[in-house]
Order: sequence, then structure tokens, then C-alpha cells
Amino acid sequence: MSDEIEKIVVKFLTNGANEKELEKLADWLKTKDNVLSFDRFVKINYALDMNLNEFNSENVKIALMKKKRQDRSTIFKLKIRKIIRYAAAAIIIFGLGYFFRDNIFNAPNETAPVIVDTNKSIEPGSDNAILMLEDGSQIALGNGKSFQNQNANSNGEQIVYKKEGGKTKEVKYNYLTIPRGGQFNLVLSDGTEVWLNSESQFKYPVSFIDGEIREVELVYGEAYFDVSPSSEHNGTKFKVHNSFQDIEVYGTEFNVKAYKDEFNVYTTLVEGKVDVEVGDTKQSLVPNEQSNLNIKTMSIDVAVVDVEDVVSWKNGIFSFKGKPLKDIMKVISRWYDIDVIFENKQLETITFKGVLGKDQNIEEILMTIKTLSVLKEYEIVDKTVILK
Repeated sequence: MSDEIEKIVVKFLTNGANEKELEKLADWLKTKDNVLSFDRFVKINYALDMNLNEFNSENVKIALMKKKRQDRSTIFKLKIRKIIRYAAAAIIIFGLGYFFRDNIFNAPNETAPVIVDTNKSIEPGSDNAILMLEDGSQIALGNGKSFQNQNANSNGEQIVYKKEGGKTKEVKYNYLTIPRGGQFNLVLSDGTEVWLNSESQFKYPVSFIDGEIREVELVYGEAYFDVSPSSEHNGTKFKVHNSFQDIEVYGTEFNVKAYKDEFNVYTTLVEGKVDVEVGDTKQSLVPNEQSNLNIKTMSIDVAVVDVEDVVSWKNGIFSFKGKPLKDIMKVISRWYDIDVIFENKQLETITFKGVLGKDQNIEEILMTIKTLSVLKEYEIVDKTVILK
């Protein structure tokens, strides 16, 4: 890393970089080697110094102690998003020390928090899935496991179905189930790409019938879709079904969150257009809009959201914006396959704004919260985290 880039990195961390510098940093981070250099630099000179309470830069110290991140201009936000897009693997280290509190958490600022750790390190999730074939047999997919049959092949991180050839007369379905602590990527026979989050199940045809609606089902969980457009498939529509709603797709990218233990189904549009259908109600979405279906009342609301915040999970990042700790820990519990107990119930409603990396172990994440003096104590017993 050159001296010039090093200075820009420090400026970026302290919100002091101008537009030209942010552009230069974004371009520099396009290469893998530079991403690794960025990662090492920040971990050594930023996160480590934070934990030792010794800072190489007074500006970094000031940035860490700020209670709220200052607003930036629209162009600066766009540049920062570009950096995050090119450096997702590196930017996640902000979870070690670049985690912000909203309104000082509206909580007392305790000093010298005590941490009790009675267990070995709980590691993050990984590429992991169970594939159920049309004959009912099950195949474990994941890192280091390859699989191939007449319809699909997997390298352990992704399963790809053969492109449609000829005319399929009978639809045969496969299921891909992602356990807690897992994630997986899938390419359907029509070229549609699907990312599945932890604790999800997806039902889909091995091959679609030519000329008929391409239909899949998110049984439960969360999925990001990049749908192959109808124009490439003789005008055939694409639909995503769920127990509570149907989505008609027009060649687009969107995210659906429909967990079994939640009372809301969220559909967030990134590009293109979708229609969300709930009974006789149809709601169209445009990019940056999110529909929120309350499954208790079956009412649906639409709001403008920060799309990158919603879909960051597929890029290896947890991005939280004003979320209560209870909701944050629910997301984290799925990824680390842990249970979370709030011994101190007041912690449940504390809200956060910040970024965490999905490749951090659970101690690093809890240390981040501890550094901000939110927790007096936490305890890890087997695979249960107790917040005190």
C-alpha cells in the first residue's frame, strides 16, 4: 500500500475523504490484492489499536468516539457505496470497531464491561445446503463437496442446473434447504440466479416447461433473485410463490424475506418491476421500494428503503440501520446457529446503525458491542449467548 493510498484510507475512516479521494480508493479496491492489503492495514492499525486503547491517528480516535456519524453529501454516499461494493470482503472489518450508536443507544454508559466466555470460539456460517432430488434422495452440499448428476453440478459453493434444451413435458421438482449457519447460491435451468440465506427452503423445477409460466416457491426464509427476463424465454412469465403472497416478475432483481418465526413478509425491489399479489390485492413496486405484508392482518404497506442495507447479506455483510438489538441478534443467531437470551430485557430495544462482517466469529461481534459500553457482561454457554 502506497503512502498516498494509506492517507486516503485513514481519511475515509474518519469521514474526511473528498470526492476525488473516494473515487481513487474505489478504483484501487477493484483488485483482490488491494482488498487484502486494505483488510490487513485496518485490522492492524485501526481495530487492534482500538482494543489496546492506543491510536496511531488522533483522527481515528476521534472517529471512534463520535456518538453519531456526521451526514455526508449525496455524492459522498454514492462513492462510499461504490467502495463497499468493490471491497465487501475488506470493509467488513468495520465490525471490529466502526459500529455506531443511534442517540447514544438511549442507554446508560457503563464503564469497564466484564465479559464471561465459557466456550470455544463460535465460528461464522459457511456454504452449506441439503439438496432433495425428485426421487426423495438427499445430498449434502457445501465447501469441499462436489456433486454432479444428469441435471446439475455443484462445486460446493453453488449448484448450477443445465440450460433448457428440448421440450420438458413433466415438471420435476428439487428442494434446496439451507440450515442455520448456512448459505448457498443456485442457478436455475433458465439462467435465473438465486442466493439463499440461512434457515431457508426453496422449491424449483429441474427444468421449466417451454411456453408455460416459470414458477418457483420460497417455502420459507430469505432469497435474492436475479431473474432471467421473459424476452429470453418466448415471453413466459416468472412467478415466486410463498404461503402468503405471490410475486409476478418482469426480468428483475429483488429480495424476499419470509421467515417462519416472523409475522411480516418483505419484498424489496432492486431493479426492474414486480407485482406483489395478496389475495385480490396487487401492489406494484419500483426500484428502492419495499412491500411489508403483515400476515396477521394480511395488510400490505409500501415504503422507500435503502436497498443496499437490505441485500448486503448476500455480499458477506450485515448492514444494520436503526435496527433494535433484538432483531439484530435474530439475524446473527441464524448465521452462527446459536440461541440468544436477553437477561437484560432493556437491551432488546436499543437501536444500532453499523456494519458487521459475516466472516467474524461471534466473540468479535460481541466485543464490538462491548466496546461501545452497551453490554456490561455476556456469557457463552455451549451455543447459547446470554446478554446481560
